[in-house]
Amino acid sequence: MNDSQIRLLLADDESAITANLKPFFERAGFLVTAVGDGQAALDEVAANPPDLLILDVLMPRLDGRAALRKLRQSGNWTPVILLTQVGESTERAMALEEGADDYLNKPFDPHELLARIKSVLRRARPGQPSLASSWRLVSDSLTLDRRAHRALLNNQPLTLTPKAFSLLEYLMTHPDDLLTRERLLDVVWGWDYPAGTRTVDTRMAELRRVLGDDPTQPRYIETLPGEGYRFIGVVRAEP
Repeated sequence: MNDSQIRLLLADDESAITANLKPFFERAGFLVTAVGDGQAALDEVAANPPDLLILDVLMPRLDGRAALRKLRQSGNWTPVILLTQVGESTERAMALEEGADDYLNKPFDPHELLARIKSVLRRARPGQPSLASSWRLVSDSLTLDRRAHRALLNNQPLTLTPKAFSLLEYLMTHPDDLLTRERLLDVVWGWDYPAGTRTVDTRMAELRRVLGDDPTQPRYIETLPGEGYRFIGVVRAEP
């Protein structure tokens, strides 16, 4: 699918945001429809199904998370990115559990949102739940059971701290993505967590140690010097 064929539906009640993002995405080659609330987004999905939705969390009539829940409950697995103003990582993790493919905290750089859109579209499985919406993920001999909150390697349970588990979860739901330390710190710890990016490196070292993953010859987690990390294992969703 070429970018020129991809239809985006942008739902945000802040006209300044839609006025800036719509032409920005159109210049990037997308077809864009903008609406001002969650109910209008659902109506547009029914009339003209998009390839991806961008939903603001805080909107009148129907907020973004409520619109997302209605979509998923109806069996609609169109990719969704949430725009949230919630800094708590636990709150945004709930959005993923409800079926979002990714989320971005406001304020954001439009180029970052564009990168997220392309990443989500690359991972999309038409008509099927995304990896971010799946409860059981498998990569080679590594299994992540998100519902039971446990990880297994060669069918043996792994002992992980809560943060290391959350880190592994985000890596496996975003395979092949270049994930900067700043993004991982934001996602796993929350944007206002009083720690530097060395915290990410410490937990990543813990994760690699438990997985037996050699940084020089990685099986799962690749380091890109000066840039961040990437999960390089092939990830599939299982029932």
